[in-house]
Amino acid sequence: MESKTIHTIIDKVLDGAIDEFEHLLLHYQKPIILYCYHMLGTYPEAEDSAQEIFLKAYRSLSSYDSKVPFPAWLYKIAYHQCIDVLRRRKLNRVLSLFYEDEKQYRPVDQQIEAIYPDEKVQRTMAMLTAEERNLLILRSVEEMSYQDISLILHQSSTRLRKKYERSTKKFRKYYADAKGDDHYAVLRRKGIERNPS
Repeated sequence: MESKTIHTIIDKVLDGAIDEFEHLLLHYQKPIILYCYHMLGTYPEAEDSAQEIFLKAYRSLSSYDSKVPFPAWLYKIAYHQCIDVLRRRKLNRVLSLFYEDEKQYRPVDQQIEAIYPDEKVQRTMAMLTAEERNLLILRSVEEMSYQDISLILHQSSTRLRKKYERSTKKFRKYYADAKGDDHYAVLRRKGIERNPS
């Protein structure tokens, strides 16, 4: 959605045409749920958080600064919402990002799986900190510029670029470890020793 269209919709909503907000909701709903899903690890929490994010966005629309890209503003709200949820849960790590019961799957889950079909990727993401996951998701999945991410996280683009490089290295290491563990687990199931004599 173009910036001009977004600003037109916002002006209409602020002038009392509250139904116009639905256009923004429909356009950004799936990406925001996907983002929350990767940050929080469960679809129900992602869906609940997305509802809260859009409610907060609607209530704060009058304070939106049109100089800031709307997606960056919205993802900033989403980031803070997810951090609040993680704090409330007081988890040291994110729970598994896959459901055990396939009957619980919904269309958005299938979209997520299309992007991240590998369970090892999900487990690796869960090993990263919330900030590292957030940076990888915003840069790699949402394809945001460092400038837009800096508006969300209140950090300089240069610092974010360095953090991103460190996070990707950490991700690659954990992912390589996860692949190695799976390989040896398969060998053990087949009765082959890890270090045969």
